[in-house]
Amino acid sequence: MVHNKKETRSALKAQIKSKELTLVEKLEIVHKLAEMPRNSSAVRVRNRCALTGRPRGYYRKFGMSRIALRELASAGFLPGVVKASW
Repeated sequence: MVHNKKETRSALKAQIKSKELTLVEKLEIVHKLAEMPRNSSAVRVRNRCALTGRPRGYYRKFGMSRIALRELASAGFLPGVVKASW
């Protein structure tokens, strides 16, 4: 939904920042922006594990949670990932 409404949201935000509009016109544009679905905002996107859907303990490099990463690394399914030892 974020990708679908991106152009609309950016256009409305650009209109709000313009110096040419009056305060009343800007408030109407803010109201239109507020009426848009909340899930169309990029801030609400949450990174989730590709395997389990877990939202916490997420590693961006692998796209999965720490638990799923540990299980796959221990099983040897992630090339180049080795268990630390010192």
